[in-house]
Amino acid sequence: MDPKQLGDVSSPVSESRLKINARRGAHTIAHHFKRHVGVGIICSVAYFDPGNWSVDLQAGASFGYRPMLFVVLMAGLGAIVLQTLACKLGCVTGIDLASHCRLLLHNHPRHPRLVRRLVLYPLYVLSEIAIISTDLAELLGSAIGLCLLFPKLPLWAGVVLTAADVLIFLSFSDPSRGQGRPVRLFEFTIIGLVFAVFACFVVLLVKVEPDWPKVFMGYIPNKGLFQSEPDAVYTAVGILGATVMPHAIFLGSSLATQDRVSDAPPEEKLPTPALAQTGKARIHQIVRSLFRIDHTERVASEKDCRTKHSERENNTLSFIRQHLSHGITDVVTSLLALAVPINSAILILAATAFHDGAVSNPNTVGLFEAHALIKERIGSAAATIFALALVCAGQTSSITVTLAGQIVSEGFIEWKVSPFLRRLITRCISLVPSVVVAIAVGRNGIDNLLVASQVVLSIVLPFVAFPLIYLTSAEIVMRVRKPTPPTESSVPSQEETVPNDIAVLEIEEPTIATEKIVEKIRVEVREETVDFSNGRFLTALSYVIWCVVLVANAYAIVMLFDVR
Repeated sequence: MDPKQLGDVSSPVSESRLKINARRGAHTIAHHFKRHVGVGIICSVAYFDPGNWSVDLQAGASFGYRPMLFVVLMAGLGAIVLQTLACKLGCVTGIDLASHCRLLLHNHPRHPRLVRRLVLYPLYVLSEIAIISTDLAELLGSAIGLCLLFPKLPLWAGVVLTAADVLIFLSFSDPSRGQGRPVRLFEFTIIGLVFAVFACFVVLLVKVEPDWPKVFMGYIPNKGLFQSEPDAVYTAVGILGATVMPHAIFLGSSLATQDRVSDAPPEEKLPTPALAQTGKARIHQIVRSLFRIDHTERVASEKDCRTKHSERENNTLSFIRQHLSHGITDVVTSLLALAVPINSAILILAATAFHDGAVSNPNTVGLFEAHALIKERIGSAAATIFALALVCAGQTSSITVTLAGQIVSEGFIEWKVSPFLRRLITRCISLVPSVVVAIAVGRNGIDNLLVASQVVLSIVLPFVAFPLIYLTSAEIVMRVRKPTPPTESSVPSQEETVPNDIAVLEIEEPTIATEKIVEKIRVEVREETVDFSNGRFLTALSYVIWCVVLVANAYAIVMLFDVR
């Protein structure tokens, strides 16, 4: 055949292959956006909550672009690593990090009571401290946003009004319930608020006009961080604590257990008794559901949270292949495209406006000063957008913190609490110090309390990250059985299994031989597993991140005590 004719034949074939590959790629992307987008964005909310705003503003005003932008970038990359591990743990094993901690520490083979009292329960207390510290930041940020929108509103009144956001949960379904099916209304609401915050900062950066060459140089490491005063390290630790959030790790591991591919089964409508049709009975049922708290084994039994790691069955290989790559992609892209840019934008905004003598005391720069600057330089409309974005960030973070609090309490101590009651208890604990500081100290005290809450989160982070790294690095935890079809040699023949006459039924040897063959098949299937544990590089990288957090915390605490 003529070479020209061969070229004419091959070109349509190559074009058809390109079309097929393009269709497959488009189908994969559409499937990812339809089924899997949402979890990463919900987890990314934790990485630009009001606590981040206050810490990044002080860092940019005090130290400029360098070296704090590098700290923001490194903290964001560290958050991506830890959040990816949390996603993998939940997707492979089917249970969240808090449940794994209980499974690992509650029934220790040698010293069960000692391990519970010295390790498990203190770890639970630290996790709750992280939840409360995070909620404190959301409370203060939302209160400041309300005061910026309504200047005549006293700060303490804004704190009290913000505490009423428990009513938000009356309009949402609980995303952690429903047999692991995600609540799309919940996810779409969070996504809308997140992109509102992102759009606000895009507009602000365009209006402020930063020095972009210096901005990009800020992402290059600088030894000046360790040569300056201890406040620089304290602020860097605050950025680390504000970026890598402990509650986001618990939340990500839990949301990764959800089945996002299978369609939800139709709900069965059971006949209701006549008593439930009365208004009084409905009110009683609603009030009872709002304040529900019980010690139940329902969740533990459904998710197999009692079987030892060496004996329990993880998710199926098909489930993991359908979810793991999409989940990790969603987490990485959400943090890289939303969390890191928003944190950087806050710091760039402060460095451009307040650094290099723009203000007399950069350490006093906070959310109020940033709002005043935006109003002066850009206009009232932009300042209003800034305040609305702050309120949206506070409320979205508050919702995710409540969900993380439920996951922590159910996983560690198996207490199931309604979202309304969980929000009410956590908010009441955060309300007391917020009101006291707002009345006694005022605006500066609120900003300092925000930064202090993020430092507390950074101190708690190593205690939460270590079990995550340990569990995802253990083959016994992350292995998944790979069933293999039986071969012709392993399947018993018809002569061995089916008797030809009644006389054969009286002989027990064929039955024993059949049982041995079946047992041999079972052993072979059990031995064939797929290991999803961390490789050597990822394990080493995770422990390096953990050591950096630990050393930074210790260094900041020692230097602060030396200054005093």
